[in-house]
Amino acid sequence: MSTLGINILAIGWEPELRGILTVIIAVGTLMGSVYLILSTNVGARLGFLVSFAAFAGWMFIMGAVWWAYGIGLKGPEPSWASIPGRTVLQDTRALSESGAFAASVDVDDNLTFTQQALEVDEQAVTEGWEKLPESAPSFGQAGSAAAVFLEESDAFAAGEFKVVNVFDKGGERYPRLWDGKLDFLAFWHKPHYVLVEVAPLLEDRSEPGRAPAPARIDESRPHQYVYMIRDMGAKRQPAGFITGGSLLVFLLCCWMLHRRDRIVAANRAQLAIPAKA
Repeated sequence: MSTLGINILAIGWEPELRGILTVIIAVGTLMGSVYLILSTNVGARLGFLVSFAAFAGWMFIMGAVWWAYGIGLKGPEPSWASIPGRTVLQDTRALSESGAFAASVDVDDNLTFTQQALEVDEQAVTEGWEKLPESAPSFGQAGSAAAVFLEESDAFAAGEFKVVNVFDKGGERYPRLWDGKLDFLAFWHKPHYVLVEVAPLLEDRSEPGRAPAPARIDESRPHQYVYMIRDMGAKRQPAGFITGGSLLVFLLCCWMLHRRDRIVAANRAQLAIPAKA
């Protein structure tokens, strides 16, 4: 029998089967050994209840650590999401129609497209948008997300545009106590928006044997904008469910153990019935 087991373990399992087999062996070795020891001392039923309560308590502690540090079993990560019908804005009028700007955008048609973009940038700052520096990590993240939406909508192909500005607005956490100094309980967020400005590039004419020319902005075509909202995701949600569910199971097992102890104590306190001869 031992030879058969060795031969089975020596088989080159697929990754999925190897993982399943590893979990089964680990559960049988660790939890099974604990249950076996308890069942030989306190009985099969009570041993199972004690070991299951210990397992639920361990799961609660592990889930709490996962929940606090955002590790272990994680849900969807935060990301920039599209606003249906209002994501890719191909002219300045769409900025007010989409709700990105509260006031209408009026630019002089006699100005160049680059000058019109500068006027739009000034109005964005006036309406409360924060202009992010290119060194900010959120600048690159928003630019990458905007590139995906531009290519999916066929507004631009890859390499035909350049992200020139990123504007950020909203996303504050609340509630904050003591004039915003204490934010330990600030679990909620206001809607977080970002506005990415992209400029079209001139067609690159590469020559054999030469390094490609640096990308140049095409000033004969207007700038376009990508309006997105922050999806906070659910990174800690699975860990929260594990923590809450494990705590309920642990408390239920503790209550059952306590109830059993009271019943045993009440039975032992009763007077013994004399045996009949």
